[in-house]
Amino acid sequence: MAILRAIGHRVAGAVSGRRSAWLVLLVAVALSGALVTLAGPARTSDDPTGALPASTESVQVAALQRQLPGGQLNPALVVYSRDGAALGPQDEAAIAADAAAFGAVASGPVSPPVFAPDRRAALLAVPLPAAASAEATATAVNQLRATAGDGRPAGLTAQVTGGAGFRADVASAFDGANLTLLLVTVAVVAVLLIVTYRSPWLWLVPLAVVGTSDVVANALIAVVSRALDLPIDPSTTGIVDVLVFGAGTNYALLLIARYREELRRRPDRRDALRRALTSAGPAVAASATTVVLSLLTLTTAVLRNDRAIGVAGAVGITTAALFGLLVLPAALAVCGRGLFWPFVPRPGQPDPTRTGGWARVGALVARRPRAVLAGALIVLVVLAAGLSGARLGLSKTEQFRVQAESIDGLSTLSRYFPAGAADPTVVVARAGAEAALLTAITDTPGVADARPTGRTADLVAVDVVLTAEPDSAASYDTIRELRERVDRVPDAEARVGGTVAANLDTRDAAVRDLRAVVPLILGVVLLVLLLLLRSVVAPLVLVATVVGTFFAALGASTFLFTRVLDYAALDTSVPLLSFLFLVALGVDYNIFLATRAREEAATEGTRRGVLTALAVTGGVITSAGILLAAVFAVLGVLPLVTLTEIGVIVGLGVLLDTLLVRTLLVPSIVLLLGRRFWWPGRLSRADPPGEDPSREPATLAAARD
Repeated sequence: MAILRAIGHRVAGAVSGRRSAWLVLLVAVALSGALVTLAGPARTSDDPTGALPASTESVQVAALQRQLPGGQLNPALVVYSRDGAALGPQDEAAIAADAAAFGAVASGPVSPPVFAPDRRAALLAVPLPAAASAEATATAVNQLRATAGDGRPAGLTAQVTGGAGFRADVASAFDGANLTLLLVTVAVVAVLLIVTYRSPWLWLVPLAVVGTSDVVANALIAVVSRALDLPIDPSTTGIVDVLVFGAGTNYALLLIARYREELRRRPDRRDALRRALTSAGPAVAASATTVVLSLLTLTTAVLRNDRAIGVAGAVGITTAALFGLLVLPAALAVCGRGLFWPFVPRPGQPDPTRTGGWARVGALVARRPRAVLAGALIVLVVLAAGLSGARLGLSKTEQFRVQAESIDGLSTLSRYFPAGAADPTVVVARAGAEAALLTAITDTPGVADARPTGRTADLVAVDVVLTAEPDSAASYDTIRELRERVDRVPDAEARVGGTVAANLDTRDAAVRDLRAVVPLILGVVLLVLLLLLRSVVAPLVLVATVVGTFFAALGASTFLFTRVLDYAALDTSVPLLSFLFLVALGVDYNIFLATRAREEAATEGTRRGVLTALAVTGGVITSAGILLAAVFAVLGVLPLVTLTEIGVIVGLGVLLDTLLVRTLLVPSIVLLLGRRFWWPGRLSRADPPGEDPSREPATLAAARD
């Protein structure tokens, strides 16, 4: 902390002067413009198995398929139906005409139509290039949908689904979604800043600084993604935008609140800014360091998407912190006290934070700390009980919050054909073992059909149709059994892949990442708190409260998803990412409270120090928490259930951390532990000179009056 204060003092001196402040702003504008102009696009990937490591069985199958005839194709499936009625001659003629017309789009021969046994549905497979970009696939699928819809007999439904249809719908769902997310985020931040500051122009300064940092962060992420060969998908970009706006605005709120406090004490506004940056800067730096290091633990994850979020998020938070500690103070130095109009802070004005509502909350906690502690713990336990019966993993049909034709088509297929017909499992093996391989496959429980689809001199591919719904527990059990059986075929060297197998591999990798990364996150947060607070007890207490908040938020959100919103389950990546964001960002508020309590305890003692810290930081931390929760809730603008789940869990967790844990739980624990909270640091060994532990803090006395 002393090192951070020393650095903060030098930075404060550099940015608080008028000329140096203008220089900082000019340099920031020049560098930002250069980065945005020269950065170029981010690295992207169209490989559906690109998130998994090369050693994964489904990835190996995808690589072997590319050596087989037809392995470079990604079929679009067109399913025809008549709402449960049998297809008639006119329908069959229209399907045959469509099959001929689809040849203009297809990358190979269109298969003859396959009719359901009761002839209530028909299926056409239209081969499209697997290596095509998402945009090209979407264009081809749209052409197929237009052709199928042109001149169709009344009552006949045609739906384009399959791998190509699903990919096209994902691309379409994200078309413009990130821009919408950004605009809604900016609007939410602007409204909350106006409400917080009650000034016609003060809100513009932090919003401009944070907005610029987001643009610069995205440019830097593009450079880093190409340098590290790390693909960045649209959902990663959306998450990073939310992180930068949420964390960056929080840093601005803390710094400006401390600056306003110092303006009431000092006639020289530049001196007040230096003091504010010296005092609040270390807490901001420590908070940003905690988040960045926590995000970087994702580089140990197996899933590449998680690694991309970790690296991109670390770049975004670092950029937000640098802008908050350098550019924002320079902007405040250029502006005068009038920036706070109509509530301009003047020397000698009373500080309302020390006698306001949060001081009264402190008085309540101080009167009955044991009852407050018990009540807060009961609330967390009851909310965490919502985890009972939670399920992990979403199928394709469960991933969208918006209407998608490919999802509707999968549902139609599952009604009239075996459930796995829309997306067969693929087994690739040595050609010499084909007969024994087919026997092993067809003898596997849960397999409806199996047929060879491609051969070379060395390899054979077999499409396997499962009876179970794709991505259901039964389908995963069949994949595991199938892998065991084909592995026992002599000299086959068989591998089982396909979409369902890849989703199973992704879920298993997500569970592994959860078990491996969570301890690293806790270790990083604990280490930063140990160094920051120079205590053992305080970091353990703060980390425990944040973990409790996570389980409470996860339980309450799971109950909401499954019982109210009718979501099938939590997606595989949700627990890990929610834990990371909630622990890393949630501990920020405890850092802000604990560092201020430590500062006050040096002269007032632990009891009075924590209550003073609660009183003076209550307003700004609550504003920051509400803002961060609102910003994460904006993830619901995006069309994927995964992002909605992350946004709700983190948003609810931040509110719990802000309004319950930091407000009631942590202060009650500190009051009960007393100076032992700081053990074994200096503050745990003796009360400060002149401290009378029995004397009531000034904030409590004022709150009672």
